[in-house]
Amino acid sequence: MTDQTARQKAGELSRDEVADYLRKNPDFFCDQDELLRSLTLPHDSGRAISLVERQVHLFREQRDTLRHEMTELVAIARHNDRLFEKSKRLLMQVIEARNLIDMASTIDDSIRGDFGLDAASVILFTDAEVSGSSQGALHVVSPAEARSRLGSLLEGSKAVCGQFSESEREFLFPDRDVPIASVALVPLRHDDLVGVFAVGSCQPGYFDQSMGSLFLSYISDTLSRLLPPMVQRHTSATPVTDLATESL
Repeated sequence: MTDQTARQKAGELSRDEVADYLRKNPDFFCDQDELLRSLTLPHDSGRAISLVERQVHLFREQRDTLRHEMTELVAIARHNDRLFEKSKRLLMQVIEARNLIDMASTIDDSIRGDFGLDAASVILFTDAEVSGSSQGALHVVSPAEARSRLGSLLEGSKAVCGQFSESEREFLFPDRDVPIASVALVPLRHDDLVGVFAVGSCQPGYFDQSMGSLFLSYISDTLSRLLPPMVQRHTSATPVTDLATESL
């Protein structure tokens, strides 16, 4: 015979049974004024308080918690609104860019100036000769070299954030006096893989896997569609070698 069965035979109720009954009958104390007056609960101060006082205390704690959560949600909404406006402004400038150099310069200026980050990089993957390549934020490498240096980072289409290896960071952001410590990278795909877009911070841990990357996706989706025809206009070789001729 279990303890619960023994209590039931003796007409006793367990704590869980009492709690369950009260949950199912929240109006139980409505006509139990005398019982309410006799019930007391321990308080953090050490004195005993009534059940009503305890309820008021709990309601206040719940109110404060909800108020704090609401404040955090409002702050997040304002932050996202600012990111959206910055992303929109950048994308309008990218669309209006006349060539690859203008596009790369626009991205670099916006990421460092508007977004307050330390570096931006647009790396195109092609075996063709691209005029005006490797200036500022723009770099052109072969698909084979990209695969060798970035490996699994090129898989998928979503942003990858974190503290990349030193070799990966140097490949994404070459010739820097102050090294990049934290990176967010998103592959550029339009049918095939055409390159990567990366932003970096000199602050370790600035980007991590839990960080939202919606604004990076907006920018990368636009770049993925604008870059292939723009690269073809800058390709000196004839016929034009298709982008990303090697499968990554």
